[in-house]
Amino acid sequence: MRHHYPARRPALLAVALVAVAFIGLGNVGTADAQDMRDIIHSETLDNGLEVIVVPDSSLPIVTIELTVRHGAFAEDEEFDGLAHLYEHMFFKGNEEIPNQEEYMERIRELGMVFNGTTSTERVNYFFTLPSDNLIEGLEFMYHATVSPLFDEEEFEREKEVVFGEADRAQSSPQYWLREAIRERLWYEHPTRKHPLGQMDVIADATVEQMQHIQDVYYVPNNSVLLVAGDVEPDAAVAYVDRQFGGWERGDDPFEVEPVPEHPPLPETTVVLVEETVQVPVFQLAWQGPSVADDPAATHAADVLLFILRQPSSAFQQNLVESRIALSANKSYFTQRFRGPSSVSAQVQPDKIREAIRATLLEVEKLSDPDYYTDEQLEAAKTMLAVNDIYSREKTSSFAHTLTFWWATAGLDYYLDYIPSLQAVTRDDIARYVDQYIIDEPFVLGLLLSPEQREELDLSEEELAEIVDEVRREIEANRQAEEEEQADEQANISEPSYEPARTQAAQGGQ
Repeated sequence: MRHHYPARRPALLAVALVAVAFIGLGNVGTADAQDMRDIIHSETLDNGLEVIVVPDSSLPIVTIELTVRHGAFAEDEEFDGLAHLYEHMFFKGNEEIPNQEEYMERIRELGMVFNGTTSTERVNYFFTLPSDNLIEGLEFMYHATVSPLFDEEEFEREKEVVFGEADRAQSSPQYWLREAIRERLWYEHPTRKHPLGQMDVIADATVEQMQHIQDVYYVPNNSVLLVAGDVEPDAAVAYVDRQFGGWERGDDPFEVEPVPEHPPLPETTVVLVEETVQVPVFQLAWQGPSVADDPAATHAADVLLFILRQPSSAFQQNLVESRIALSANKSYFTQRFRGPSSVSAQVQPDKIREAIRATLLEVEKLSDPDYYTDEQLEAAKTMLAVNDIYSREKTSSFAHTLTFWWATAGLDYYLDYIPSLQAVTRDDIARYVDQYIIDEPFVLGLLLSPEQREELDLSEEELAEIVDEVRREIEANRQAEEEEQADEQANISEPSYEPARTQAAQGGQ
């Protein structure tokens, strides 16, 4: 089972797609949104289980996916990483098929390809199998959902599997940069942004904790069952209702165990991470908007990051084409409980100081209405629309996209996504930047090797001083601009008097 760090959206767009923006895809948003509402069928059963059906008769296969609103966001220190461990136990014996060998044999009989993922705000399980086996597949999914056995021997065995996944994740130097930033950015509740979890918590986990997760979170009114593929919508809903209709509604999990908000970052912090890397990387990370509280800002964030990814953008020209950085990127990850906004860059070791300074100055320009062109704004919207179309290319993968948005933002957010992007204005982008980035505290993380740090004689104190120096420079620039504008306004406001010449004087000339 995969531990999942979902990217905002896959970068599937070739340079040619940028040119499409100038041909014009202005109607993609509205038309496609209506088409998707016609294609995607959603219905809620009496027990609160939402059923989504995406028909696609191109191949005789079907994907069944169960998604639960659970994950790191629901975990305190005692449960850190246990949503992920529970995901592993989902694919073990249950009351209907208690024997693990028989369980796996049934999977083979049904022709299933199966997996699951755990992320910050979603846990999902999915089977793809021949459409003739849909009813049997739904029955299989039902028993796995409502009656897991949590066998002690299998439980201990799966802990070892999770340890192996953690070892692989932690073998990447970038993992430690992400972790250092996460712990500081979400300082009050860092476990709630950490799907992998702490290995000592995993080691000490009990079957009783698994049962607690089952009782609180695995209830129909906190879940969605999606069927995608070669199936008629009405028939699919009827099949699901027949199999899952008896699943008993539970209490609202988030009234039973409320999720705390992440408090604002009180001050800018820096962290230097030493790992074996050839090319240093740094990242500036802010607490971004919540899709529940400020959906408009999430749309503006998406459009802005696609503006900045364009090779012609001032961002790329000033940081990459100038050869200050090897690469530079802006990202935002949509989340209900605030997602991170970040700017990152890869740099040569001898340009770290210059690149950090240049990036901080570049960030200051993001709210400038002249920082990007109308053509770049429209190209960004088009790239996002085309990217969304590509995400639907494979129905089984599209199912994962839909359930991610269901869990994090709600299905309507996704269905209205492209029209909402098309409506984004310069003012919307400026508001997002002003509210969530400019003058807001952030975390600066730098990843480099011990040898590079020693050669550069670089410290966290010096990084903090670089940040302070740039802030002073920015403040001085702002003050100078304000004074210049005040002088210009004064000159405009001050009346100009030219002595009137008398008619006699004029006549005497």
